[in-house]
Amino acid sequence: MRLTQRLFFLLLLGTALVHAKEATPKPDSKPESKDGTSSKEETKAKEVPDRRSVTEHELTVGGRKIAFTATAGLQTLKDADGKPTAEIFYIAYTRKGATNPAARPLTFSFNGGPGSSSVWLHLGLLGPKRVRLRDDGFAVPPPYELVDNESSLLDETDLVFIDPVGTGYSRATKPEDARNFYGVNEDARSIGEFIRLYVTRNGRWSSPKFLIGESYGTTRAAALSGELLGTHRMNLNGIMLVSTVLNFQTIWGGEGNDLPHVLYLPSYAATAWYHKKLSPELQAKPLSEVLKEAEEFAVGDYNQALLLGSGLDAARRTAVVRRMSRLTGLAESFVEASDLRVSLSRFNAELLRDRRLVTGRFDSRYTGPARDPLSRQAERDPSGDAVFSAFASTFNHYVREVLKFEDDRPYHVLAGVGPWNWDAENQFANVSEILAESMASNPFLKVHVSNGYYDMATPYFATRYTFNHMRLPPELLRNITQDDYTAGHMMYLNRPDLEKQKADLSRFIRAAAPLK
Repeated sequence: MRLTQRLFFLLLLGTALVHAKEATPKPDSKPESKDGTSSKEETKAKEVPDRRSVTEHELTVGGRKIAFTATAGLQTLKDADGKPTAEIFYIAYTRKGATNPAARPLTFSFNGGPGSSSVWLHLGLLGPKRVRLRDDGFAVPPPYELVDNESSLLDETDLVFIDPVGTGYSRATKPEDARNFYGVNEDARSIGEFIRLYVTRNGRWSSPKFLIGESYGTTRAAALSGELLGTHRMNLNGIMLVSTVLNFQTIWGGEGNDLPHVLYLPSYAATAWYHKKLSPELQAKPLSEVLKEAEEFAVGDYNQALLLGSGLDAARRTAVVRRMSRLTGLAESFVEASDLRVSLSRFNAELLRDRRLVTGRFDSRYTGPARDPLSRQAERDPSGDAVFSAFASTFNHYVREVLKFEDDRPYHVLAGVGPWNWDAENQFANVSEILAESMASNPFLKVHVSNGYYDMATPYFATRYTFNHMRLPPELLRNITQDDYTAGHMMYLNRPDLEKQKADLSRFIRAAAPLK
């Protein structure tokens, strides 16, 4: 329970919003059938029309015009008896005029939370439209707008954006049954069934298939690799992980787990360097050299100091405090008082306290005012505040006015979907083993990992640690590519990173699904 509660403070896209309660259907007054269902319910179980809107569009990518079809709709999931259990909202983009449409790469995309809809990757990185921000990814004042995304991956792959149950317009048929979808395995089963249905109904079994997820979406992608293989015998060509968390021991601290302190320290150094809080000698170095020094200290003297605990002698402790202060921009007295263990929220509150600012969690380049200059914890995440409304506003306009899908229910950009079943009694959830097993079973499976240096939600060094501990043989390790970016959790909001990520992912898709 303790781990479940902490998720909503540590995973993708901030404090979850609470669901608006949906009306409970009134009991049917008609006689029940032998199995206890009414005749009306029996009819509904057999005939549940999927609602959708289909529109035609064009986009120019790399100087070439792409004609494509956009489908926004709801796809019904059913149980073994054929009774509806949920409706999953999705938006699919399919390129027109392909020589062999059935063989064109197909990518399924989702975000994280859990409790996040798919809007972030959709309107930030992959889709034909993107939210207009400053080129460095920082906020612009409302009203917000969408612009053509010349870095869309639509030239390389068809795209399907999926909103898990409880997010977007996706709902369980019976509100009280939504809990049946809230869990690592439960979520993977429902999204796996959605993918099977979509592939079957659209004739895409022969297409090269990819997944792309962000934050908890990377957890979902790893779990899905096992679900699709084990349940549906569907092998994937590639998985793209954006801001990765597969092993939650790497980001969840607490008594008895010092690992996150080690793995967060290089991100602290990057943040301090960006905000010019390091010594002149370190500030004069490029970020790459600062990070190299921070990584060596983290896995060396700092890791050993935490391991020794109270057994660390005074002289060595003083040396560690001094060097940690040098690399993080925090005062030696603060590091000492924190017992060498500075939590993320305290770091964000402390680094720029002298300027009465807090730093961002999703992107530590962002800053925001500290209303309480004495607060021990960061009061808010300015990097979330900067973009949440922009994505919500533009999506609600886009889905209705451009894609012509009309639904008066609230679109849950961020939603409360708890309690979440982590299937991790007395341990940390860890799906890296599922991904490793999927790669062993399917040695053609390629994995791409996108890391942001200023991502404080899923720090890049924690991702390095996870992949270095998957117990894969060298030939399978070669199937993993990691690319780094100079922004945060949503690195694509930074225009230079968007263009680099487009090139990196395009290259990855071509390598994982070469043309025949």
